[in-house]
Amino acid sequence: MSEGEKTGMSSCCLSGSLHEGTPTGRVDNIGGLDTYIAEPRGGSKTKSIIFISDIFGWSFPNTRLLADQYALAGFYTYVPDFHEGDSLPISFLQNIEPPLKKQEQLTVAEKATNAAVVSTTLGPWLVKHREAVTKPLIDGFVNTVRMVPGTDKIGAVGFCWGGRYAILQAHGPDLVTPGAIGGVDVAFAAHPSLVAVPGDFDPVSRPLSLAFGTKDSLLDEATRGKIIDLMASKKDLAHEIRLYEDQVHGFALRSDWSSEKDKKAMDDATRQGIEWMEKYLRSGKE
Repeated sequence: MSEGEKTGMSSCCLSGSLHEGTPTGRVDNIGGLDTYIAEPRGGSKTKSIIFISDIFGWSFPNTRLLADQYALAGFYTYVPDFHEGDSLPISFLQNIEPPLKKQEQLTVAEKATNAAVVSTTLGPWLVKHREAVTKPLIDGFVNTVRMVPGTDKIGAVGFCWGGRYAILQAHGPDLVTPGAIGGVDVAFAAHPSLVAVPGDFDPVSRPLSLAFGTKDSLLDEATRGKIIDLMASKKDLAHEIRLYEDQVHGFALRSDWSSEKDKKAMDDATRQGIEWMEKYLRSGKE
């Protein structure tokens, strides 16, 4: 665990909507991990991006559709199975907690049931996929991509559970832990969960963009304020933090498209990530 105050994870992390569409990429095995790959036109790997998914994993349609959007913007995009076949099922999206507009209709008993399911399902899953297990997988995948011919710079894009690991990759190469290295050139994290403040943010040394919802139960206003102040102290490091009004945890990946406001927030967060990558993942070969 990183040092500092660590935010928790609740059933809010499991809320959201399943989006329609058919992913257009392909599946391959990269470095021993099943990986969804979305290629840009021409297939250039010069600007490569590694998605670090939320708890629903690499096969979650929303994640793959979003990876396709990054590919359309010119990035060779990898979505690895960092859960190694053990992602939480998509059925949890509606069964555990519905989108924000439906939450007000839940009875006390229904909320209690949600909390019980979270403690019995999510808790053990988080232990199984703790940092000591997950970070070496991500570091190793970054190392593998670095060796792919044609690759120049690498970015990390993370959501929820994966958002924290995108931040950790923005620390740069791990030269202390034997066999680790890893580290990307730029990172974008949307509504990261389980972050330690200041522990996860003090070591950030690569350009980092963050997207927070103002109604994210996993990142309250006080925690967001600490992160904003800490990042502002990094005068020589490119960074940005954007707040999305009335958006809950998961909005950048699992927004309710029946709400124009929520859909716009997701679109804006997608644009935020892509523009950040375009700005700081620019290759010296261009």
